[in-house]
Amino acid sequence: MQTYNDLYSKLYSFKNLFLAYRKARKGKSKKYYVIEFEKDLENNLLKLLNELKNLTYKPSPLKNFMIRDPKLRKISKSEFKDRIVHHALYNIIEPIFDKIFIYDSYANKKNKGNSTALSRLQEFIRKVTKNNNKKAYYLKADIKHYFETVNHDILIDIIQNKVRDDDIINLIKLILKNHYSNLGMPLGNLTSQFFANIYLNELDYFIKHKLKVKYYIRYVDDFVILYNNKYILKHYKQEINNFLKSNLKIELHEDKSKIIQISKGINFLGYKNIYYYRILKKHKRKLIKNKLNIIIKEYKETNNYNKFISRIEAIFAHLEIANTFNLRKNLINKINYKNKKLELI
Repeated sequence: MQTYNDLYSKLYSFKNLFLAYRKARKGKSKKYYVIEFEKDLENNLLKLLNELKNLTYKPSPLKNFMIRDPKLRKISKSEFKDRIVHHALYNIIEPIFDKIFIYDSYANKKNKGNSTALSRLQEFIRKVTKNNNKKAYYLKADIKHYFETVNHDILIDIIQNKVRDDDIINLIKLILKNHYSNLGMPLGNLTSQFFANIYLNELDYFIKHKLKVKYYIRYVDDFVILYNNKYILKHYKQEINNFLKSNLKIELHEDKSKIIQISKGINFLGYKNIYYYRILKKHKRKLIKNKLNIIIKEYKETNNYNKFISRIEAIFAHLEIANTFNLRKNLINKINYKNKKLELI
């Protein structure tokens, strides 16, 4: 198995830090903390470079706030300079791990995401049901309190199977322990999203190579297995839970891990997937309408029409994943692009 060392000097190089800064500021160039950092950009990056090089870098305490999506979640926000470090680390180690991730892991990966995961799921539905001519079932599961229960020691051991650079490993430990002592990762950090994939790549390999599952899709800690025998799926569920408990010190969420007939539709990533079409779930409709109200309110305050249109187009690109023609038509009528007569929904 190939391993990698002598990575740390690449991480703190000015070239990598500048690239990381560009990525961290994307979509946030008008934020006050970005503007402040850019007032003395070169010196700020050089200061960060020297802290990393001299091993004196310390992340600032996280700022926590709550969002409802639809359940209440705690989001932890890092300072801008720390986000630059997260991107710098990601730039160096992501290519190493991307090579070993399975094809059907879809979260936080290049050329992947919700749309491709849902398209793949519909492809699997058609195959396992022989184009709706055969009864089949699915196991829809997620991990209980996943981000709160990731074991740091196990995660570090997994990373060290590929990365043999002590300074990189110590930086990762520093980032992890900025949130919790030995368990959990903060929602909202780029590193948390990436480490989540590394951690559950162990599960992916177990499911694909040990259980030999053919129709399997994972998006962070939500995953779906399709099969034409529900008793085999029950066996898979038990084997998976045993593996998670013994190898990763986490477990399936019993209430959210169920075996259901595919004809009833597969609830995945905010959509109900039924053969050749998708329905946007009610809570997702509500979230999108709330987001649209916020966008309209900000437009009225700033009169930035180009930004407004860009954000509206992003929402409609999300809606087009599902069968939402009537919803989109209704929203267009409400917004009234041509005359810019905007009203809250």
